[in-house]
Amino acid sequence: MERSRGFRTRSRGKLTKRYRDKNLNIISRLLVDYNNGDKVHLVLEPSVHRGMPHPKFHGVTGTIIGKRGKSYLVGIREKKKYKTIIARPEHLRKQEI
Repeated sequence: MERSRGFRTRSRGKLTKRYRDKNLNIISRLLVDYNNGDKVHLVLEPSVHRGMPHPKFHGVTGTIIGKRGKSYLVGIREKKKYKTIIARPEHLRKQEI
């Protein structure tokens, strides 16, 4: 039988909450409003599956392009291509300047 290769394969380290992080409150991340042009980091929240971008984008920095419903459109550059990622606010963190 061929093995399954789903959305979360080979992401055991990325999508595991550390003991320290289990007490962090996700609600504070939901209440942050982002404007167009803001720089954000894609940091996946493993306890929330909805609106999660692909694990290969974990740790990538991009800019907010727009909003689609509750989610945000994040533009990133991957090698020579420009890509648009749809992610919900619990998977985003504002870049500290």
